[in-house]
Amino acid sequence: MTQDRTLFGIALMLAFCVLAPLLDTASKLATETIPVGQITAARFLVQGALMVPVALVMRYSWHLRRRDAGLLLARAVFLITSTYGFVAGVQVMPIADALAIVFVEPFILLILGHLIFGDHIGPRRIIASIIGFVGALFVIQPSLTAFGLVALFPLLSAFSFAAYMLVTRAMASSVPPVMQQLHTSLLGSLICLPIIALGNVTQWPTLDPVMPEGLAWLWLFGVGFWAAVSHMCMTIALKFAPASTLAPIHYLEILPAIGLGYLVFGDFPNMLTWIGISIIVGSGLYIIRREQQVAARIRATLPPDV
Repeated sequence: MTQDRTLFGIALMLAFCVLAPLLDTASKLATETIPVGQITAARFLVQGALMVPVALVMRYSWHLRRRDAGLLLARAVFLITSTYGFVAGVQVMPIADALAIVFVEPFILLILGHLIFGDHIGPRRIIASIIGFVGALFVIQPSLTAFGLVALFPLLSAFSFAAYMLVTRAMASSVPPVMQQLHTSLLGSLICLPIIALGNVTQWPTLDPVMPEGLAWLWLFGVGFWAAVSHMCMTIALKFAPASTLAPIHYLEILPAIGLGYLVFGDFPNMLTWIGISIIVGSGLYIIRREQQVAARIRATLPPDV
C-alpha cells in the first residue's frame, strides 16, 4: 500500500512536469499583446477564483494566526516577484533557456537554508552548487549577448522562488497546502491590482494594462488555470511521496518545455544551452542525492519509535 501511494505521488509529480510548461507557454503567448505585470496579476486572479470553490468543498477553516498571515503575505510577494521575473524572461527568451536558469533554485535554496535555518552544508554540496551556477552561466552568457539584461530576469525568478519555498517550509505544519495556495492567490491579487492601477496612471510599459483581444483572453486564463492545476498536482504529490523522491523528477520538466518551445515558437536550445542544462541538472541531482544520504544517516541515529 505504501508503494502504491509513492507511485501515485510520482505520477502526480510527472503530471506537474507536463502541465507546468503549459503555464509557461500561455505566459509567452500572452506577452505578445499583454504587459508582463498584467499577466502576473491574471495568474493570481484566475488561480484564486479557481481555488475558492475547492477550499469550500473541502471545508477548510479560513482562520489564520497572525504569524501565518505574515508568512503568507511574504509568500505572495515572493511568488509575484518570481512570476514577474519568469514571464519577463520568456517574453524575449526561449522557454527552455529561462527554465534552465530557474533550475539553479535548489542551489540557492541550499545556501539560504543554511543561512536562515542553520542547515548543514558539506563541502561537496558547496562545490556542486558552484558547478551548478557555472552551468547557469553557459545559458545566461549567450542570452545576455542576444537579449540584454532581460536574460537576468529568470535568475531573479530563481532567487524569489527559493525564498518562496523557504517560507512554505516555515508554515508547512500550520496551514494546509490548499489554503496556502488560496490565501497566496488572494493576497497576490490584492497586491497586484493596486500596482496595475498605478501602472495605468503612470503608463509604465510593463504595468500599464490593456484590454485583451481575441485569443489573449484564453492565454490569460491559461496562465492562472495551468498554475492552479499544476501546483495542485505537486502539492498533492507531496502528501503521497517524500520530497526527496519527487525532487529529481522535477528536472524532467525541461523536456516538455523544450518540446512545446519548439512546436509553438520554433525555439530549440543551442549547444551551449544543452551543456548548461546538463551541468545544472547533474549538479542538482547530486545535491538531492547527498540530501537523501544525510537524511538517511540522521534517521538511522533516531530511536525506533521516533
